Amino acid sequence: MMHTDLKVYQKSLDFVITIYQLTTSFPGEEKYGLTSQLRRATVSIPCNIAEGVSRSSTKDYIRFLHISLGSVSEIECLLEISMRLNYC
Repeated sequence: MMHTDLKVYQKSLDFVITIYQLTTSFPGEEKYGLTSQLRRATVSIPCNIAEGVSRSSTKDYIRFLHISLGSVSEIECLLEISMRLNYC
C-alpha cells in the first residue's frame, strides 16, 4: 500500500492548502506565531501518515496515525484562538 493511495492522505493535503490560504490573511505579527504554528501542525498530518505507512509494523503505523490525530487536536485549538481573535 502506498500512502498516496489513501483517501485520508489526499484529504490531508487538501487541508494543508486550505490552511495556507486561510493564514495568508492573518496579521503580519502572527507570521512566527499562529500562522507558523497552524501551518506546521497541518503539514505534520500528511507527513506522519506517509511515514507511518512506510513503517514495517502495524504498531508503528498506528503510532504515527495517533501523532497525526494529535496534530488535528492542536489545529482545532489554534483555529479556535484565531477565530476569537477575529483572524478568520
